[in-house]
Amino acid sequence: MAVPHGPTGVGQARHRMRKDLRIIGVPDSVIDDAVLILSELLSNAYRHGRPLSPEGDGRRDGDEEDKDGGIRAAWRVDAHGRLTVEVTDGGGPTRPVPATPSVTARGGRGLNIISALSQDWGVRDASGEVTVWAALSVHDSFATRVAAGPRPAFADIDELT
Repeated sequence: MAVPHGPTGVGQARHRMRKDLRIIGVPDSVIDDAVLILSELLSNAYRHGRPLSPEGDGRRDGDEEDKDGGIRAAWRVDAHGRLTVEVTDGGGPTRPVPATPSVTARGGRGLNIISALSQDWGVRDASGEVTVWAALSVHDSFATRVAAGPRPAFADIDELT
């Protein structure tokens, strides 16, 4: 999906993702997590990244909106029930990394939120593009993981004491 480079397209993308995932039967709790991940990725892309180059091969599937240099958002569920959410922009001056904001900071928590909600996330670089992606299971929402209780940080935690 082509998204304008700025805050205006975030709501449209969230709405479309929610609709698409409901159609294929993804549970609402997982959809909520995925929509929040998409929001954070898109917000980071327009705050820290450049628009995609209109000259490049920015157009996909005949999507006319891409030609004016925006951001690309995509999501898919594979055969194993892994939902991957991706946002591609034109790159920025720094590589996306989680921040350590102060308690009173107004921002800087986006990648930490993504890390908490997803099973995995990462960054892919291509010529003139940067894609940040996050993956989660359609069978295991954040709410389910929290209800199950905390997981020890180490498999052999008893050996540490």
